[in-house]
Amino acid sequence: MQKNYFGIVLDLKRIELNSGYLMKFILKLLLTAFVVIVLANILPGVAVTNYVTALIVAFTIALLNMVVRPILIFFTLPATIVTLGLFLFVINAVIIMLADKLVEGFAVSGFFTALMFSVLLSIFRSFLFTLLKEEKNKE
Repeated sequence: MQKNYFGIVLDLKRIELNSGYLMKFILKLLLTAFVVIVLANILPGVAVTNYVTALIVAFTIALLNMVVRPILIFFTLPATIVTLGLFLFVINAVIIMLADKLVEGFAVSGFFTALMFSVLLSIFRSFLFTLLKEEKNKE
């Protein structure tokens, strides 16, 4: 069903179909915020002031991974190839340090802390998102 409002075509079926993607994105943001809080309590040198800040950090990391990470990967492609992909860990740490600078209330003490945070964040997110997919397959 399509409706035309002042030259803008609105497809209601497409909106209903994409609402599942929105819910999945929100759930992933909440899971990432949970992991950020857990890692801030585990790792020395990482601090998050409250739960809202953790949610903002999760959203900021998602935006940085969407926009900045592909640009960094493109410009550092030779270094990534020479190191057989290990330079991607450095890019992930830079993303975490950028989130530290952008979000008030989130602090990472240094590069190696950001590196460890990014590695553990990736591991925990992979584990939780795998559980999320298994839960979806059972239904």
